Amino acid sequence: MSVEAAPSPATGKRPHAVRGVLAWPAGFAVLIASVALAITIGPADIGMTDVWSAVVSHLGLGEPELTPIRDGIVWNLRLPRTLLAAVCGAGLAVCGAVMQSLLRNPLADPFVLGVSSGASTGAVLVVVLGVGGGALSVSGGAFLGAVVSFALVLALSQALGGSTDRVVLSGVAAMQLFSALTSVVVLTAADAETTRGVLFWLLGSLSGAGWTDVRMCLVLLVATLVICVGHARTLDAFAFGQDAAASLGVNVARTRLVLLCTTALLTAALVSSAGAIGFVGLVLPHAARALAGPGHARLLPVTALAGAVFLVWVDTLARTVLDPQEVPVGVVTSLIGVPAFVLVLYRTRSLRR
Repeated sequence: MSVEAAPSPATGKRPHAVRGVLAWPAGFAVLIASVALAITIGPADIGMTDVWSAVVSHLGLGEPELTPIRDGIVWNLRLPRTLLAAVCGAGLAVCGAVMQSLLRNPLADPFVLGVSSGASTGAVLVVVLGVGGGALSVSGGAFLGAVVSFALVLALSQALGGSTDRVVLSGVAAMQLFSALTSVVVLTAADAETTRGVLFWLLGSLSGAGWTDVRMCLVLLVATLVICVGHARTLDAFAFGQDAAASLGVNVARTRLVLLCTTALLTAALVSSAGAIGFVGLVLPHAARALAGPGHARLLPVTALAGAVFLVWVDTLARTVLDPQEVPVGVVTSLIGVPAFVLVLYRTRSLRR
């Protein structure tokens, strides 16, 4: 069963297939250029040659040419921060695309479904209250929070009838619940300094990015992409509904469990490293779908590239627009995402008429 558009009479090729294939190399080129250029933007005067010199010397391919201070700005501050922004953007966008396909709802994403809020609550419980007694890491707490939140969403939506609209509404309720729990924990148990830092992190911040975060999130992103692209044909089948997918031999329950747990794990890791960044998973899959078409074998890589480029520039804007003060990156994505959310609602209503 195919979800592709009909071939073009002029070329004999599907238009989305052509654009999707072209989008990969173009997307990689734009991503590399964006990362390199974003590193040069900031109060310290860093040029492209400085970036190249620092990268080459740390990879053991050349001699160090920068002073320790300029090398530290590139290698320890701006490069891991920019790379983590790219990884977070790619991961959140892919999670949104998979959730929208599994739930057949264009409004689904980790933030709207409450997964990000649950992960935030889990991470805050570990950081502020010390839940786990040191045996549970921040990422582990975030993962448990994400799983608990999503389990609550699925249970609540089933109790309300199980339709995709109920899933989204249950997600909104869970998001509000876990956001409230997080606020209560922070405001009652944390000191003033911790409260300020945690609240800033909850709005989405990449200021504390380090190489450990980059490596952990990158490994999970690659694993998630491999698993989800490996289920591309199954996700295509979900476009026709669960009954149609089951009639094609798809184990619906197992597939949903595997893919939802995979995206929840990646979301938890991203939230533990960068806070709750909303609307990336909602907006970018729709833009990528318009470019690469609905076939998930092409859609998911294009979505990852689009999300990576998007968040690299959003983070650059967030740390420079009010310099020296930094705007939480989640605030900027929300300012962009809310109009897009309204547009998706409007298009959804128009298609149902």
